[in-house]
Amino acid sequence: MAEITDLQAIENSLKEMLKAQAPHLQIRTDSPTNFEAAGTKPAMQGKQKVNGFYFASVMPKPKDVRFYFFPIYTHPDAFSDISDEFRKCLKGKSCFHIKKMSPGLKDEIEAAIQKGVELYQKDDLI
Repeated sequence: MAEITDLQAIENSLKEMLKAQAPHLQIRTDSPTNFEAAGTKPAMQGKQKVNGFYFASVMPKPKDVRFYFFPIYTHPDAFSDISDEFRKCLKGKSCFHIKKMSPGLKDEIEAAIQKGVELYQKDDLI
């Protein structure tokens, strides 16, 4: 598989990775500007009870695709070993700006999503 540079293809790939985690995750929003995945059971998020703990979002922008991945914020130690390629995309604590996706990066993102689901299941968040 070649490196993906088309932003629409990157966006679609990220969405498919999140959709593949059903039934553990529900798709809360699926619009041209925002795609959001959350847990499927009521949980406390901060001081507020929510119908599904926030997990991740995909937001297309003109120059990249933003991938907001909450498990890296809530469980930073579990993701301390991410590759340099993945870390270079990280802006802030949980937002990745993805301009191109190599096969290795795609595999790593899929593994991170899987690990995030497992961590949230263990903590009874999803």
